[in-house]
Amino acid sequence: MDAGGKIKKGAGGRKGGGPKKKPVARSVRAGLQFPVGRIGRYLKKGRYSQRVGTGAPVYLAAVLEYLAAEVISHFLHELVILDCG
Repeated sequence: MDAGGKIKKGAGGRKGGGPKKKPVARSVRAGLQFPVGRIGRYLKKGRYSQRVGTGAPVYLAAVLEYLAAEVISHFLHELVILDCG
C-alpha cells in the first residue's frame, strides 16, 4: 500500500469518514405498518424455500396489511349497520 495515503478504519465500506447515516427500517421505506424484517425472518426460518428474495417479505407484508385493513373495514361497516338498524 501507499505509505502516504491515509485510510480511515471503520467506514463500513463507505468512501471517506463522514457522518454515519441512520438506518431506515424496510417497513418505513416501503410505507408499511407490518414488519418487513420479521416476515423475512419467518420466511427464512420456516424453510419454505432454499432462498428468499429481497422483495418477497415486502410484498407479503403489503398483502397481509391489505387483508387486515379489509377485514377491519368490513367489521366496522357491519358494526355501524347493527348500531343504526
